Amino acid sequence: MKKIHIYLTVIGLFLGAASCDSGFEDVNKNPVLATTIDPAYLFSNAQFSSAIATLNYQSEIVQQINTPYTGVLEGGNHNIVFDPNTSANFNAMYGSGPVNLLSSVLRATKDNPLRANIYQMSRIWKAYVFMFLVDTYGDVPYFDAAKGYSDGINLPKYDDQKLIYDDILKELDEATKALDATKNIESGDLFYKGNIGQWKKLGNSLLLRAAMRYTKIDEARAKTYVAKAIDPANGGVMSANTDNALIAFNSTFNHPNAGFFQGTERGNGYLGKPFIDYLKSTGDPRTRVIAVKYEFPANPIATAGKEDTDPANQQGAPYGYNESTISTEPDFPGKSGAAFKYSQINRRTLGKIDAPEFFITYAQTQLLLAEAAQRGYITGDAKTYYEAGVRAHMNQMAQYDVSAAIPTASQDAYLTANPFAAATALNQINTQYWIASFLNGAEAWANFRRSGFPALTKNPYPGADPSVKDFIRRLVYPVLEKSVNTANYNAAVARQGPDELGTHIFWDK
Repeated sequence: MKKIHIYLTVIGLFLGAASCDSGFEDVNKNPVLATTIDPAYLFSNAQFSSAIATLNYQSEIVQQINTPYTGVLEGGNHNIVFDPNTSANFNAMYGSGPVNLLSSVLRATKDNPLRANIYQMSRIWKAYVFMFLVDTYGDVPYFDAAKGYSDGINLPKYDDQKLIYDDILKELDEATKALDATKNIESGDLFYKGNIGQWKKLGNSLLLRAAMRYTKIDEARAKTYVAKAIDPANGGVMSANTDNALIAFNSTFNHPNAGFFQGTERGNGYLGKPFIDYLKSTGDPRTRVIAVKYEFPANPIATAGKEDTDPANQQGAPYGYNESTISTEPDFPGKSGAAFKYSQINRRTLGKIDAPEFFITYAQTQLLLAEAAQRGYITGDAKTYYEAGVRAHMNQMAQYDVSAAIPTASQDAYLTANPFAAATALNQINTQYWIASFLNGAEAWANFRRSGFPALTKNPYPGADPSVKDFIRRLVYPVLEKSVNTANYNAAVARQGPDELGTHIFWDK
């Protein structure tokens, strides 16, 4: 009987184990934890995380922002390689940033007709992200990017930048046409709450931007895609500042430049001398809302003292100096406490912690159309487009703060005093694009390389990287890529040229 009892006990244990195992998955499920994520959340996070700081290189290369210091702030101010700053944009876009987020959205929605619009919106925004990456670095991982989890590709190959742009043009053209207002509207979209008409304008305006990148190397292609972009049958391009693609930050979610303008770096950043000089020389009414001289520039705004916004008193920081040599500059204004007395960004307007981040704007779009008209790519009057672009950016100031609004009378006076002239049209148009892209350093730099305007003077800093013959043409890859993704890194360098600041992007020839 004892033996039978043992057998029954063992059988009972097995049966008990079997019954426990049969319900194991249900018992171990967290009843409140989501097992899937709505792609809308991933998409909005991709939009939000696309707003990154482009001050240490891009805005300094185009001489709008200046930090004359050596050390952690170095980069475009001295035309040198400083890995923490050259790699920042690469790491922000890849890693847990927009590239991975958008790739996840595309995989999750590709075969779901109920989410067709977010699929097309993700294709459009992915094109924006990769335009940014190619324009910054050249060849980058594209076709194999963000496939570590889905395909086990942890060391993606770098793709030829020309082929990436080919695909960007295709994606923008196809995705914009495929947007459908009769299908599900994605209200989680941070730009337009899913408004399909505005998304079509965004897609087409971005296509226009991409098309104009070819003006140096393939005007026929530029003309072809400009025509596609402005086609009213497919929704046309941006037609008002309400179409601007932007992220509206707030007091909880601060602008990525907040620390630079209002935080610990506030006493180290100044407006560049060429930028301030141009605004002043043309009597630009934007000067008053962009620039300020603080009595105590290193202090928080509450204790910064007198705020001088008189355009006549503004003075930009010159390039070619560091913190030890700048006092030898002929017009050196001296110091106030720990900071120099040069003009800074107005912290009550464009430098607010909750200032919006603009990606693609009506002003930029009108100015690109002005250039397209001037080059004969499209019909229409270049002067009309030009003036619309200038007014659009002046009106855009009010989107930073109501106090920054530029009165219509001031706009009229500016255009009268600085009339459009066919003989200098490309210079005028692209110099205004430079102003209209202020704080969007990546786009200001890209258009400067493409157009050659404004006519800036080379930064004369004596310790510049020897590969920089005039201006920085691209940023170098992160050191980590060179050491970890070595074979693919080497293939990219062999194809596009040395991994140096002086190597040109394919459209910048």
